[in-house]
Amino acid sequence: MQKEEENNNLVKEPYTEYGRYTYADYLTWEIDHMVELIKGKVFRQAAAAPRRIHQEVSGRIFAKLYTHLERKECKVYAAPFDVRLPVKSRKHEDITTVVQPDICVVCDPEKLDDLGCVGAPDLIMEILSPYNNKKELQNKYEVYEESGVLEYWIIHPYEKTLLVYTLTDRKYVPSKLFTLGDRVPSQCIEGFVLDLDELFEGLE
Repeated sequence: MQKEEENNNLVKEPYTEYGRYTYADYLTWEIDHMVELIKGKVFRQAAAAPRRIHQEVSGRIFAKLYTHLERKECKVYAAPFDVRLPVKSRKHEDITTVVQPDICVVCDPEKLDDLGCVGAPDLIMEILSPYNNKKELQNKYEVYEESGVLEYWIIHPYEKTLLVYTLTDRKYVPSKLFTLGDRVPSQCIEGFVLDLDELFEGLE
């Protein structure tokens, strides 16, 4: 009887193709792999850990941002870190988008709490994989633009490129495609410049 009660209390893994979920649901899930919610739909992360090059690029960028922002109000965070993007209200049951960007910078301390960030970060960076990137290139692009993320950087470590989307009049305007030899400044993080030769050095 006790075993049956325990089984009934287990949280079932959410369906990815059906149903619409909220952050309140998300908080009840106990599953082995990371998931994100985009407009109520569940997106599972790959079961395997990110590849080595992804981790090296993420670590290098995080280190540069952390050093640049030391003793400043803006804070940098790396995944796993929940970013809730509310539409109606900040209540858990009203939030249907919860993402874990590879790197994000939040300059408004009012958006930070013990659970992560609630509201749009100023800067988000996503590092692409060598396989399907639809979530970053389409689904996340849309919610980041709608939520007011000022800059969205998409980094392709295997092609050694970087594309920056800057929010202008509530719409993203793309940069040119940056690559080796370029130094890329941020428009929203004062003084931060990413040298792509340094970022991609030795990555094969």
